[in-house]
Amino acid sequence: MLELRHAADRGLANLGWLHSHHTFSFGSYYDPEQTGFSDLLVINDDRVRPGRGFDTHGHHDMEILTYVLEGALEHKDSMGNGSIIRPGDVQMMSAGTGIRHSEFNASPQDMVHLLQIWIVPDRQGVTPRYQQQHIAAADKRGRLRLIVAPDGADGSLSVYQDTRVYAGCFNGAEQQRFELPADRYAYVQVARGALTVNGERLSEGDGARLRKVRELAFGEGDNAEVLLFDLRAHELHYH
Repeated sequence: MLELRHAADRGLANLGWLHSHHTFSFGSYYDPEQTGFSDLLVINDDRVRPGRGFDTHGHHDMEILTYVLEGALEHKDSMGNGSIIRPGDVQMMSAGTGIRHSEFNASPQDMVHLLQIWIVPDRQGVTPRYQQQHIAAADKRGRLRLIVAPDGADGSLSVYQDTRVYAGCFNGAEQQRFELPADRYAYVQVARGALTVNGERLSEGDGARLRKVRELAFGEGDNAEVLLFDLRAHELHYH
């Protein structure tokens, strides 16, 4: 079963310097029907004005994935990490016992566009950790590239959960079939462009929950960039 989550139905926070669409309940946006999916808790589609950003704030016991689509994001944290995250870069923070960090648009003139994703961890109280990896565009062209996995397989980032995340770019005749393991859920998020998934047309910002589906077919892309989450088959109840 494929259940569409249309981009236009998402929550919106417009703070002037920040324009953020919330796929799932977040901050002041709450929808009891949209409180995450399996261990996937947050997908925020953020656009940040030049020179602005998120002041230093804290997290604990959460896996936080940042995927930059355009521009440059400056990251600083209480673990001593400082970096610029650009398109193709994937960043993962395991908040564990607690971290504090800030994220700012590193450009004085260009917007930064990113997805921030929260995954509920399978353990609490871990030592915080930071990972960053660049995934070449060619590795995602016409295929799904593993970017996050529990064991960091195939050069991916590690996550404290039975979750795997894939990224792919599809245009024109490019297509891929993906076989989901038995008794798993999947979530698809279109980061930009448009493509067809199992016969359904999805455009930028659209998402889809998939239950009791073993094969996913991606194709008919129009400059599409897409994320696929391979998730445990359970319903999230997180507060």
